[in-house]
Amino acid sequence: MSINRSDYEQLLARYSNHTEAVELLKQYRPYLEMIPSMRRSEESLITMPLPVIKLRKVLLEQVSQFSPIAATSKTILLPCDLAYLMCDPEWKIKMGGEIFIFIHRPEEDLSDLLARWRKTQVLLDHDYEWVMPQYYRHIISEGAEHIYPLFVLFNQTPAHIKQGLIGAHLPVTIVSMEQTHLADLIQPDPPEERLHQ
Repeated sequence: MSINRSDYEQLLARYSNHTEAVELLKQYRPYLEMIPSMRRSEESLITMPLPVIKLRKVLLEQVSQFSPIAATSKTILLPCDLAYLMCDPEWKIKMGGEIFIFIHRPEEDLSDLLARWRKTQVLLDHDYEWVMPQYYRHIISEGAEHIYPLFVLFNQTPAHIKQGLIGAHLPVTIVSMEQTHLADLIQPDPPEERLHQ
């Protein structure tokens, strides 16, 4: 059974939401513990779908042997699906490590999924800063020293992909879309009305 585009899009939308992001991190406790304040988690965890960074001092190709190699900045889209940034709720500065979410995309095999993480590692090995959404423009957004991946797979993800990621000692969580759809349909029971005699 293959991955549906709609299932991928649903998870991208779901884990862009702060509350659902916390629920996702609860499935991998070391990452949950990185959130600076659980009591103020909405101010402590920034979710960035399809994140963008600005690389500083990117070297351009040398035009000729007589011209020096120029350095400039370059803005790029990262190959991950989401980035979770930690923020000090008091000082409004980014802190700690950065978590990168890789959702298994339709028609994506193990090498494609791993390559997205490896490319992210290579890009973030440079000096960079975040291009923050308008709502978070006031937060100081320098790059972090430590980056961490989390791979989100589906029940129908082929077994060799799960096996390969686990074999590479990369954190994996598996989402059941059947349970997700059911959860969307279930409404909380209305409070019972007391009978007055």
